[in-house]
Amino acid sequence: MSENETLFWDKQYSLNWSDFKAEHNPASYADSHSVIKYGFTWTIDSEKMGSEILFLIKNIQISVEFCPLLSSVRSSEASDDLLKYEQTRFDLAELIKRENISQIQTKFEGKKYPTRGKNEDQRKQLAKEDSGKMIAQEIEKLQTLFEEKLVEYDETTDYGNNLDKQSEYHAKIQHLRL
Repeated sequence: MSENETLFWDKQYSLNWSDFKAEHNPASYADSHSVIKYGFTWTIDSEKMGSEILFLIKNIQISVEFCPLLSSVRSSEASDDLLKYEQTRFDLAELIKRENISQIQTKFEGKKYPTRGKNEDQRKQLAKEDSGKMIAQEIEKLQTLFEEKLVEYDETTDYGNNLDKQSEYHAKIQHLRL
């Protein structure tokens, strides 16, 4: 992994404390901090209808990303249980993505959007820009949903300290790794 890369969720990979590369803030009440976000890729196609060129959004892919350079741990508190708590946060992001990806894809599937611009090259560039903004709005909603679920997870498990509740969450998401 190079210095500026993110880790993409993969059922074969589990987080390690060495993935938490940021310096931990000694004033922080939390023993660990992870930054998990959603990324996306897509393609656009265009279609000419009379004198108008329309674009279509296709192949939306969403990734769950862990940001090592923004994630930290208080080294004196790095334990297997705390790492399991952080891994469950990462896994929870993947679960939420899976539960919502088809809804996001369906929102754009088969729909045609007008292009703007003075010439074909400008229309293609602006179609890419406009489609990216449209998808980004849906990803923001997904990120908000994830953050709401994290609050619920943190409260239910007392930030991973309630091992019984932590085990319940782990059981809910273990199918992701099969």
